[in-house]
Amino acid sequence: MRMRIAFGVLIVVWTVLLTRVYYLSIKTGDYYAQIAEQNVLKTEKIPPIRGQILDRRGRPLAVNKLGFSVLIKHHIKKQEIIDAEIAALVECFPDLNATKLAREYKRNDSPYNQDFVEVIDFIDYDKMLTSFAKLSFRENLEIRPISKRFYPHNELASHVVGYVGRANLKDVEIDPTAKLTGQMGRSGVERYYHELLQGESGERKTRVTALNQEIEQVSYKKPSSSDIVLTLDMELQEYLAEAFGDQVGAAVVMDLRDGAILAAASFPEYDLNPFVTGISKTQWEEIMENPDHPFTNKLVNSLYPPGSVVKMTMGMAFFASGKIAPTTRIMCDPYYELGGRKFRNWRDWGYSNMTIVDALRESCDTYFYRGAHSVGIDVITDTLVRFGFGSKTGVDLPNEYVGVAPGREWKRARLRQPWYQGDTLNTSIGQGNFLVTPMQVAKNTAYFASGLEVTPHFLWKVNGEEVKFENRDVLTPAEKSQIEYVRKGMYEVANVQGGTARRTLEPANVVIGAKTGSAQVVGISQTDKKRIKEEAMEYYQRSHAWITTYAPFEAPRYVVTVLVEHGAHGGGAGGPVAAKIYNKLIEMGYIEEKYLKKKK
Repeated sequence: MRMRIAFGVLIVVWTVLLTRVYYLSIKTGDYYAQIAEQNVLKTEKIPPIRGQILDRRGRPLAVNKLGFSVLIKHHIKKQEIIDAEIAALVECFPDLNATKLAREYKRNDSPYNQDFVEVIDFIDYDKMLTSFAKLSFRENLEIRPISKRFYPHNELASHVVGYVGRANLKDVEIDPTAKLTGQMGRSGVERYYHELLQGESGERKTRVTALNQEIEQVSYKKPSSSDIVLTLDMELQEYLAEAFGDQVGAAVVMDLRDGAILAAASFPEYDLNPFVTGISKTQWEEIMENPDHPFTNKLVNSLYPPGSVVKMTMGMAFFASGKIAPTTRIMCDPYYELGGRKFRNWRDWGYSNMTIVDALRESCDTYFYRGAHSVGIDVITDTLVRFGFGSKTGVDLPNEYVGVAPGREWKRARLRQPWYQGDTLNTSIGQGNFLVTPMQVAKNTAYFASGLEVTPHFLWKVNGEEVKFENRDVLTPAEKSQIEYVRKGMYEVANVQGGTARRTLEPANVVIGAKTGSAQVVGISQTDKKRIKEEAMEYYQRSHAWITTYAPFEAPRYVVTVLVEHGAHGGGAGGPVAAKIYNKLIEMGYIEEKYLKKKK
């Protein structure tokens, strides 16, 4: 009996053991094989090198500067060892601050950190070269090759090119590759095309021993990124900055064939390079406290009343109503009275019946007051939207503002107020709640120059392959025929006696179509008998000055739009800049000789 019990126990034990062996070897074999594979295979992510940004002639706008970062071994308990390593670094690079290096090490070190601690994020390649061998022999130091974004032109085209900054935790959550590269596009093209420029990380798998010694490379995937070429011409861009001088504002030079922007700037500009590794508090405060807002991209992120540069579109609204034809004559006089209020002309006028051509040439406000009162705001709002106001242009810059094409629904939803007839009159001359960006005005001008909808853009090529942008034919045959009258008015603005830009655009060696505008920033009291001259006002109370143009007039190819903040008069402040730009386009071969003015 006892033998039977003993044999029974043995059988049960062996059955359990055999069952367990079967389970471990057969049933869960794959599982443990995977664990074993993980123990012998090491996967290393390889960060991509950010793509370069070049101008249309291959000149670098954003490149990667080669250098090194320096790290000290983690969790060193003896302070004298840390001090010795820092002293060795300061000996090689006397401009380093030992106290700051020690503070950086202490801040980033912890018992949980198993990697070397970075104390110097970047030292230039040439600077490190003489000390590389000496420092490499120190067992507590590690020198790693690294690249840093560099902007060769510093502040030139800063709002277009943009900059990269250090990636934070939020960035890493959105984009895991940012953890490897340590940087994110923060503004301009660097931000808009961040994914293209950053690319994808690579991967390297190696077989290692239990002591983490590499035996062989199993697989390798190369990291990838894209170089991009912009439509900008930096020679023209540099000249634009020179022509603009110390004025504050924005300017756009656009090719009408496909919307390629040859030059564009927001003034004042700022140096991009300090932002790559982190700008100092003093530098940041200096930028933010500047009343001219150098950090704001005025091309797409500032809103201004358009003033009289909206009058071409306003004329199209009049024609769309069916109440006013291009040849209809409307009184132009010193003021138009409505509801006991006098809506004044921009200057004292006589009394003259004008067509749209005359009204554009002399920028007569009362022509547009009367026309707007006749057709009403609904037709006006629809036409403004149709010609590009109150919507994004589609330009490849981040956070483009929509602006405001005012109307009944907008005012009710936004301000919870009814629409008044006085609002209609203010809208007709680009004042009141009407707000636009310089990029919108450039796109709007393209409708009248080419008869097509043009999408402004900066991207030209990706890895050598051209990216196509096509214009859209969105206007009706009737609108295209009516535009001819607007074009004639724009011609007379720049070329006929009484035109508001004739004198300032006269130095240009090509025939131009243009429209000027002055956008008030402060109201004028009804009690003032005579309008105060802009020159007599304090600087920040003067009107913004607009001029938007296209040329050659007989074969439109380029739009040049200029906004000068507090420039008073569009022709006086922006006209000379536009004229210089056209002459530079001629000098650089963008405008053919056959389109030049004939010498008298």
